[in-house]
Amino acid sequence: MRHRRALLPALAVTTLFLAAACSSPTPHAERSAAGEHSQQIKADDRPADGTGHSLTVAAAPTATPAATATATASPGGDGQRAHRTRLTVSSYDSHTRRAVISDKPNGKESSPSRPTPSAGSSAGPHETAVGDVIASAPAPGAPHGLLAEVTKVIGETERGTEVQTKPATLNALLGDDTAKGDVPVDPSSFTVDKLLPDVNVSWSKAGDVHVGPKGATVPLGSLRLDVSAEVPAVQGASASATASVKGFVQVAPQVDFAYGGTGTGAAPGSAYLGVSGDWTSGWAVKGRAAAATGTPLRIPFAKLHADPVLQVGPVPVVVNLDLTCYLQISVDGHVTVDVEQSLKGGFKAGGTFGLAKGWTPVSSSDFTSTPVRASVTTAGTLKTALGAEATVGLYGTVGVTADLAPYLRGEASGTVTASTDGSKPRAEGAWSVYGGVDLSGTLRLQLSIFGTPVIQRNVPLGALHREWKLAGGSLSS
Repeated sequence: MRHRRALLPALAVTTLFLAAACSSPTPHAERSAAGEHSQQIKADDRPADGTGHSLTVAAAPTATPAATATATASPGGDGQRAHRTRLTVSSYDSHTRRAVISDKPNGKESSPSRPTPSAGSSAGPHETAVGDVIASAPAPGAPHGLLAEVTKVIGETERGTEVQTKPATLNALLGDDTAKGDVPVDPSSFTVDKLLPDVNVSWSKAGDVHVGPKGATVPLGSLRLDVSAEVPAVQGASASATASVKGFVQVAPQVDFAYGGTGTGAAPGSAYLGVSGDWTSGWAVKGRAAAATGTPLRIPFAKLHADPVLQVGPVPVVVNLDLTCYLQISVDGHVTVDVEQSLKGGFKAGGTFGLAKGWTPVSSSDFTSTPVRASVTTAGTLKTALGAEATVGLYGTVGVTADLAPYLRGEASGTVTASTDGSKPRAEGAWSVYGGVDLSGTLRLQLSIFGTPVIQRNVPLGALHREWKLAGGSLSS
């Protein structure tokens, strides 16, 4: 695994969003552990007339990508469903929406010359016609996959048939069929951009393990990032009066997908898209933190991206998953802190569609935390979070954004040094330490890619906030 790092000054946190430092785990050709644990679940909204099929939802096999690269559905009223095809997308131009479609793997050879199909005609086994809807796994010019309808057959080229396209929707391919499944994302498929120098990446999958930090144990199917960083000191403090943050995030993300068959008109009866997973994190903050700045200080330390392909029956559904992991600190007052926190649990965030209510948000979390150590000196409050912002979409369009922020909050009144580790307090005052989690996000317009009515505005997920007291009391020395 090769990494490219950007050497950033530790205190230049305001420029981190503009940093571009890359580290990319090398994708592996063998089938992922996710693909070996596919599942078939009957959707709740299967049509009563039995015209639809319940499709299997699984991770597409990576060892034979050509076998699952493309599916098509042709126009006509004979009930023809989407089917696998040898056709592949040799190239695609996102500006002109022109594509070259070949019936040879990777477009290596030219297709035989054939007449240009007329509008409304059906495509033969190895032909492309106006009205065809094509779903493709990532291809040249379409790194996030392609879901498009052919509007014009331009002609033959050395690499295949050049066509003009327009965006299409999944219901044109899935029709009356139903599908529902949760598919883990192969941790080795993520590309990682390091935004701070001291970031280590670890992951574990079936048949392959990569462990970065010494002694780290990464459960099967999980991705772990370890980070350490300096944070600004109190204004006017000596050079030694600094604060540091050190911790890790470990997550096993999975994509949740559902399609409920044709409902009223062309829209599906139901649909769902979301991201969920198991989460473990631990972090420590120590030193003199900055005085209040009015807004929390967010320090992103890594950006991750993956394009897992779900095989929904014959249709390759390309999911685009982005994660930005960050540290966040907010301070009210001049405080010296020594806190350490461990936390684990699960989360779910997404959007669900029903004919009665349209698109509505889904968000939940179940976390427990334990303070290994908690100490706050002098009056003030401190809140530290080690979180991740996730976006999930289909074929290059963002559908859901979710921000998961587990945190530790400490507060003190008067002048007090209080600790949960059993040491004796050395001053008078009151203190409290709380654990908590914030989950927020947005549903986006592009969720109409299912074939549902367009969302007229972005819909907030609604802030989910949980907080629990870990320790505290009134003390005197």
